[in-house]
This record gives sequence, C-alpha cells and structure tokens, in this order.
Amino acid sequence: MRILLPLLLLSLAAHAAADFPSKPIHIVTGAPPGTPGDVASRIFADPLARVLGQPVIIENRPGAIGTIALGAVAKSAPDGHTLGMFTMPSTIAQSLLGTMSYDTVRDFAPVRQVGWVSNVLVVRANAPFRSVPDLVAAAKARPQALTFASGGNGTPAHVAAELFRLDAGIEMRHVPYNGAVAGVAAVMGEQVDMMFAIAPSVIGQVKAGKLRALATPAPSRLPAMPDLPTLAELGYPVNVRDWTGLVAPAATPRELVARIDAALVAVLAEPAVRERLAVAGFEPAESGPEAFAALIASEVQKWARVVNEAGIKPD
Repeated sequence: MRILLPLLLLSLAAHAAADFPSKPIHIVTGAPPGTPGDVASRIFADPLARVLGQPVIIENRPGAIGTIALGAVAKSAPDGHTLGMFTMPSTIAQSLLGTMSYDTVRDFAPVRQVGWVSNVLVVRANAPFRSVPDLVAAAKARPQALTFASGGNGTPAHVAAELFRLDAGIEMRHVPYNGAVAGVAAVMGEQVDMMFAIAPSVIGQVKAGKLRALATPAPSRLPAMPDLPTLAELGYPVNVRDWTGLVAPAATPRELVARIDAALVAVLAEPAVRERLAVAGFEPAESGPEAFAALIASEVQKWARVVNEAGIKPD
C-alpha cells in the first residue's frame, strides 16, 4: 500500500495536468498583508488569472515563520491548483524551529523566482540619528537601550539587524511584531527606535518625510532609492536581501510546472506588471525552476550558518 499510494498520486497528477487549470488556483502566502510574498502575489494574481483562464485566489495563512502556509502547500494535491509563495525567511525556518512538517528542499517543486526585494534601515523622521555613524555611537553610549523592530523572528529585518549589531559591535534589543507593516508602524509611533524594513513597506513614508532612511543591507544601491548608501559602503559588510517566488507540491508533474512557469513568464513580461513591481520596490529576477531550486538550496545552507554564528533564537 505504501508503494501503491505514491504511484496512484503521480498517476492522478499526470491526468490532472492534461486538464489544467480546471478550477480556481489558490496561492498561499505565509505572511500578513504588506509583506513581499503578499505584495508580489497580489500584483501578478489578476494578470495570471487572465493568462490561465481561471481565477487566482490569494490566501494569507501567517504564523510560525511561514511554515503553516507552506505545510499546507506541501500536503496539497500536486495538480497545480494550490501554489505557495516562497520567500527568504522560508529558508531560515528550519534552522530556527528544528522540527517542521515538511522538508524545505525536498517537498516543493520550485516554479519561478518572482523578484528580489531589499531592506532599508529606517528611523522615525524626528529621531536624533541622521546617519549610521550616529546610530552606532548612540548604541555604544547606551548598550541595550536602543530597540529594533522586525516582522517576526527569522525575517530579513531580524537577521539584518542581528548581523549589523555583530559587525558594528553594539548591543540592541529585538522587538518582533506580527508582520512588516506592524513593525513599521511601531517605528513611526516611537515604540521602537529603528527597523530594517522591506523597501515596499517604507518607500512611500520615506518620500513623504514620515521616516528617515539611513542605509540598505543590499549588495548594491536600490534603483528606487539611488541616493541611499549600502551598509558595505559605510564600512559594515552586511549583505541581506529578501526574495520571493512561486512553488508547487513536490510531486507536481514537470510538464505542469513548466506550463505554470510559462504563464508566469508571460505575466512578468507585461510592462504594467513590471512597473507595479518596480514601484513596490522589487527588482527583477530571471530564475526559472532549476535556478530557483538552486537558490533555495544555497540559502538554506547560508542561513543555517548565520543562525548558528549569530546565535539567533526563535524567542
């Protein structure tokens, strides 16, 4: 029976591929609205529905560093009708949580990376810190007095701040919130001092003068904020960049993954979609199934080392 069941699932999946799509497609994202996976999925959902000829429904199932959502995707029928948004924190979860209901690498069929999205170190507009050196000096003068927000443990905001703290030789206190939007609101409300917020969630507030941007931990300056220096330029070699992409259950037939990928390629080539992603702070990524699979595997190894070396805990 244990042998026959996987064969039966594969047979059913292969049959389903011929009729795909035969019903609405659900894209499950493991984070609240305003986070990269949610923002990206909502930008391409309607165009993807138009290309595939079926509605595309976004489901937010936040919690446990995205593992609740991805656990549901891993266990869903491999017929292409349930997909998952896979982001950088998804590759950190295993190192923080240890036990999960799925294997990050083996239990998914990567479809395509949608884009890169960088973080920005922001403080409130009236903060006394006008530069990264100002912030470092204040943190050294008052160890553990300064606080930094994140959208949750293991998120890029959390990891970037921990790496910056270690590299700068300072002590700060982590205050996790339920999502990036809540973290940004806490900075603006003077509940915390700073945050390495994802660019899409703060570009508008920075341009409106409600937040002050000090630097980015990205490997290069952001196209949407070309005057903002990188931490590396300022002498702090911190390199953290989030990304997002689409995955299917592991048993999804390769030809079906290819069909979904082709539809996504067509959508991402549309000028209107590219413009909306750029305005939201996303940078393009040309990474199909094989390249996306390689990225996921390499990021799992990379962040396992960082979590261990930085002593990052799930709190």
